[in-house]
Amino acid sequence: MNKRLGKEPYIHENCRLINTELGEYTEVGIYNYLENVFLHDYSYTGEFCIIQNTVIGKFANIAAMARIGPTDHPMDRPSLHHFTYRRVMYGLAETDDDKFFKWRAEQKLFIGHDTWIGHGAIVMPGLTVGNGAVVGAGAVVTKDVEPYTIVVGVPAKPIKQRFPAHVVQKLEEIKWWDWSYDTIRERLDDFHLPIHEFVDKYYLSSDSAAGAKW
Repeated sequence: MNKRLGKEPYIHENCRLINTELGEYTEVGIYNYLENVFLHDYSYTGEFCIIQNTVIGKFANIAAMARIGPTDHPMDRPSLHHFTYRRVMYGLAETDDDKFFKWRAEQKLFIGHDTWIGHGAIVMPGLTVGNGAVVGAGAVVTKDVEPYTIVVGVPAKPIKQRFPAHVVQKLEEIKWWDWSYDTIRERLDDFHLPIHEFVDKYYLSSDSAAGAKW
């Protein structure tokens, strides 16, 4: 299928989106469930993803079957079961436990710009995955991930930095992900440069964005 993304989000079949905001040039894969999600410009999800209570930066690459921000059960109660908070469904009360649902929605997960969440990965709620980070396929992320760090395994652990610290620092200041569409198109060839040439060309450039925009 030939598709072309634009300012209107591209949403595939059989998706359910609840309280979700999608940026420009975004794509939501087939059979996705998104609840309380902000998917920023140019980011996309693969097939069969479930994402809840998450803010996702620009140019995020989320592979198929990722589970991002899975919601918790109340582990401090005598029972973990739904009946303690989905009370209406079981005919046990006239109202559900709104306080618990509010707490759960507040456990926000933040995924940075230009990130890659691998196939079947799970990223737990309340964490931060830094800009440029990579989460390996099948990993279970239980701790924050530093920018431009590759993590793998169960539980996920760092195995490599994508670039040296001084390059990461320059990339974080360049903030190319905040460039306009026309600027990116104009500089497209530069994204094929060796990383050191790229950062040397644009570090402290007057065209660099002033700050990250979520």
